[in-house]
Amino acid sequence: MLAAVTTMSDKVTRAAVPKRGDVIDHAWAPLAKQPLPAGRPRSWYIAHNRRLKAMRLAIALLDSGAFGPEVATNEKIRDTAESIGVHLPSDATCRMVRRMMQAQR
Repeated sequence: MLAAVTTMSDKVTRAAVPKRGDVIDHAWAPLAKQPLPAGRPRSWYIAHNRRLKAMRLAIALLDSGAFGPEVATNEKIRDTAESIGVHLPSDATCRMVRRMMQAQR
């Protein structure tokens, strides 16, 4: 969900995702991060953070013009991670990035 930022104040109001054809005439900002739910096993948090990192990297690769998993080598993924300011991904995270780029959803 996105939050609309009002122009002359620091107040943030909740706003729905704009519908097709709606004109966006104000700035948008992402919602503040919330803490992860407590009580899950450590492996869940590790997998969750790995998925988030893989999504960020896949989006950055797509934005840079690498549209297929065959183009996304470990070296290219790691170069992209360095350029967007993310810690270098492991081999497992690189595989996850390629799988995300391969998905036909």
